[in-house]
Amino acid sequence: MRLLLVQTVILVSLSCFLSGCELFGGGKRDGSEQQDEYVGWDDAKFHQQAKAALEEKNFQKAIKLYEALEARYPFGDYAAQAQLNIAYAYYKNDEPEAALAAADRFIKIHPRNPHVDYAYYLKGLINYNRDIGFIDRFMPTDSTQRDPGNAKDAFDNFQELIQRFPNSKYVPDARLRMVALRNNMAMYELHVADFYMRRKAYVAAVDRANHIIKEYQRTPAVPHALEIMQEGYRSLGLNDLAADAERIYKLNYPNGAPTVDYKERTMMEEAWDAMGMDK
Repeated sequence: MRLLLVQTVILVSLSCFLSGCELFGGGKRDGSEQQDEYVGWDDAKFHQQAKAALEEKNFQKAIKLYEALEARYPFGDYAAQAQLNIAYAYYKNDEPEAALAAADRFIKIHPRNPHVDYAYYLKGLINYNRDIGFIDRFMPTDSTQRDPGNAKDAFDNFQELIQRFPNSKYVPDARLRMVALRNNMAMYELHVADFYMRRKAYVAAVDRANHIIKEYQRTPAVPHALEIMQEGYRSLGLNDLAADAERIYKLNYPNGAPTVDYKERTMMEEAWDAMGMDK
């Protein structure tokens, strides 16, 4: 009897195995759940659909399609364009790290591609706009009070573009952005110098103002840096140095400094007060 029961179990198990059934809680799997949604697509169709998604500003869909295109046709006619376009799609989808990685990858794989200058330009754009969040797009904010780290990266990106591809069509725009970036970085330093003056840290204020004059010549921050140097030196009792700063100021700005409001409360000052650093 026991032998007959064992034989029966073996026969049932073998029958299920051959027929495709599952003993433990499953139904028959025919693979329909895993059908390829891109069956019959060639690389041209992938490119066409991904481009359409970009134009419709459906960047997530564009990313998905470009990734599929590159995975299925890595050596096809549209592979290089897909690698470049996916960097742009990541950028527009507010994924700066992925966008930079994609741009760097394109530059590494295709250093002689006729569109590689755009990859360098795109890196600059990514860092240029990296600190602009949702609120900044709809409300006026002072970009000169932000940490200049990404601004410096953007400046270096645009500078590399100009050095490598001086005849690129993206150079004129890159130059204009570099001027804006340099002015913003100088104004950030001015905010810091003014912050030190308000805290009566005169040595630090003068050092920062001197840095502005040396590193950011011909920016709107320079005359205000000279004013800080005059006030800082006088507060330190260094009247000769204060007189030198005043002489340079009057020589270069006989009509006074252009109006720039940099004495509003900065984020640094608010953070200092919030932490109770003066208490």
